[in-house]
Amino acid sequence: MLSLNVVTLLYLVASVCFIQALKGLSHPTTSRIGNTFGMVGMAIAIFTTAGLMTTLGHELVGVDMGTGLTLVVVALLVGGSIGTLMAKRVEMTKMPELVAFMHSMIGLAAVCIAVAVVAEPHAFGIVANEGQPIPVGNRIELFIGTFVGAITFSGSVIAFGKLAGRYKLRVFQGAPVVFPGQHLLNLGLAVAMLLCGIWFAASQQWLPFGLMMLIAFALGVLIIIPIGGADMPVVVSMLNSYSGWAAAGIGFSLNNPMLIIAGSLVGSSGAILSYIMCKAMNRSFFNVILGGFGGTAAEAGAATEQRSVKSGSADDAAFLLANADSVVIVPGYGLAVARAQHPLQELAEKLTAKGITVRYAIHPVAGRMPGHMNVLLAEAEVPYDQVFEMEDINADFGQTDVVLVLGANDVVNPAALDPKSPIAGMPILEAHKARTVIVNKRSMAAGYAGLDNELFYMDKTMMVFGDAKKVVEDMVKAVEA
Repeated sequence: MLSLNVVTLLYLVASVCFIQALKGLSHPTTSRIGNTFGMVGMAIAIFTTAGLMTTLGHELVGVDMGTGLTLVVVALLVGGSIGTLMAKRVEMTKMPELVAFMHSMIGLAAVCIAVAVVAEPHAFGIVANEGQPIPVGNRIELFIGTFVGAITFSGSVIAFGKLAGRYKLRVFQGAPVVFPGQHLLNLGLAVAMLLCGIWFAASQQWLPFGLMMLIAFALGVLIIIPIGGADMPVVVSMLNSYSGWAAAGIGFSLNNPMLIIAGSLVGSSGAILSYIMCKAMNRSFFNVILGGFGGTAAEAGAATEQRSVKSGSADDAAFLLANADSVVIVPGYGLAVARAQHPLQELAEKLTAKGITVRYAIHPVAGRMPGHMNVLLAEAEVPYDQVFEMEDINADFGQTDVVLVLGANDVVNPAALDPKSPIAGMPILEAHKARTVIVNKRSMAAGYAGLDNELFYMDKTMMVFGDAKKVVEDMVKAVEA
């Protein structure tokens, strides 16, 4: 049995752990400690909430809490087992989809809790007033938590499908889905959802609550389908923010300070990350949400013309790398698809053993989610002191002998320097300033932005076509010879 003072103290400790978790996750060298803080904080929160249920359960609902706690433990074991199995089996290339799936579950959980509160408010300790079982303030909080959770769920499902790229439904395709009057439809649905929320807050009827929830589910789909693959990193961080605000909104309804704090931390950190991602792409956050980037890119990509490039073999690339003094490696999503991070680390070790300075340059939106390349390199145990963010290494490209671009495209596209380009102003890794550039791609296909890349046609650039893992393995053999 826990007193309310002890519960408050334990919630405070858990909150501090969550804050330390975010601080630790801000850098690869402290990410493991950050994860540990997060797990400890969540464990404290779970056991404290279970203790609070035991203390107040009989007083609130008038029944034995033994059955309830048993169900909670069973749910934790089942959910934890499924989560552990998924985490162990997930491939690095599928990590963005897993993140999107987790966001959808948080949103759905918020909706389910809101439905339960509306159905049985007394079970959640909400004070009943005569003729008005749920106070107006709680109804407003339920409305906010429900529609944010519903949008998060359905939007995350669409994001999952777009990231997976293996479903035939049009809404799950990477290309934007646009149609005339789309923005007006979204605006109309948003207004209708707001009116239903006001109706629910005033009357506490199931009809407006259900309509509001269905409209929110539809809005989640309509908001995400016009967003193209190039903006997926922003979408992932945005949905992360939504899931946090959904949890915080439900926390206010349940008067649970731990849920409010945890949700606010996730929501605010996700919003900040979304801003960072948009800044890295020179994009307006609202334009990304409205799907403007995908539509423009698709039109630009349609005009791409065939041009000749200078190509070479893995042996040619290995010769250039082995005779350089400094090498910068730019990883992209193609590296993750080929699972080439381990051979790449072996290549870097061979070059370092020859006295060559090897560094990795990371663009904020490289890959399919924020930090994707950092996680990829960490899995291959690349030393953290060799990994540099864009703003820390861009000034060094002009003094670099060889840049090796692996599976990256838009993040090194000099078209961003052209004021007339659809990606004008987007900060890029300035690989084009190096003395020699080696680019590995499967083909000359355009990147997510759908634009031709002038870097590929420069005299200093050599294209090496093929699977990244096979090409890098051949480079390793050639360097050893």
